[in-house]
Amino acid sequence: MTIWTELAGVDYRHAYVETGDITTRALQAGPEDGEHVVFLHGTTGHLEAFIRNIPAHAERYRCHAIDMLGHGYTGKPDRPGEIPAYVDHLMSYLDAVGAERAHLVGESLGGWVASWAASEYPDRVASLQLLCMGGTRINPEVMERLKKSTRNAALKEDISYTRERLRLLWAEWDEDLGEELTQVRYDIYHQPDFQQNLHNLLALQEPEARERNLLRPDRMAWIKAPTLVVWGNKNPFGAVPEAEAITAAIPGARLEIFNECGHWPQHEKADLYNPLSLAFLAASSAT
Repeated sequence: MTIWTELAGVDYRHAYVETGDITTRALQAGPEDGEHVVFLHGTTGHLEAFIRNIPAHAERYRCHAIDMLGHGYTGKPDRPGEIPAYVDHLMSYLDAVGAERAHLVGESLGGWVASWAASEYPDRVASLQLLCMGGTRINPEVMERLKKSTRNAALKEDISYTRERLRLLWAEWDEDLGEELTQVRYDIYHQPDFQQNLHNLLALQEPEARERNLLRPDRMAWIKAPTLVVWGNKNPFGAVPEAEAITAAIPGARLEIFNECGHWPQHEKADLYNPLSLAFLAASSAT
């Protein structure tokens, strides 16, 4: 079994989409006339983070899991990866695939980007799902751990560093799928252009850059889209009170906490997450 076995019964396309001056890697599935759902991964992540979610969602929705700007196999411009640039790239992708409006599902950095997009472009965001979202606080210890673990994984040849980086995301390591995801990430991290661009991908882990990109309560108060916050009670990058503060800041937001779960609730607890997400999307589509 591999992570791609999850897609065995799905008619999907592994695509490269021209989004302005950037070529964007995407996994697309589901009815072409369905409502668009876009899945956005975390810092130095890639679209495989949602491999366990596409089949269930593609039964009804037009799904897009993308490698965000500078990540995975998407183009890597030599400029700092800050939130407005990620949002611009996301909007260019929506334009390229003809999505005037989309439901956004963002994990970690992806939630930060999705929230910012919803605050800037309310007419284009049908709903928000924020999975262990980052970007609301400056925590030097967490930022330094992320920088160090990612640099080791990308710049050292020993694959154990990549495995260690991935294990940070899980409360309980899945040996089989975890090992395959480790190899996928190792191959991405050891592309020369990824290594050359690493400082740009880690820009938001520097205090000054993070400060000017923080997702503050006043911006979150602008969000009009129905919002679901999903959190793992063993999330190593942010405890439950952070999730509660996010939920309180976004009008009408709802919080769901998964027990024995780390930073990837959509992957680690897919059996809980998928029906929760689908029910939320159905309710959001009806409004």
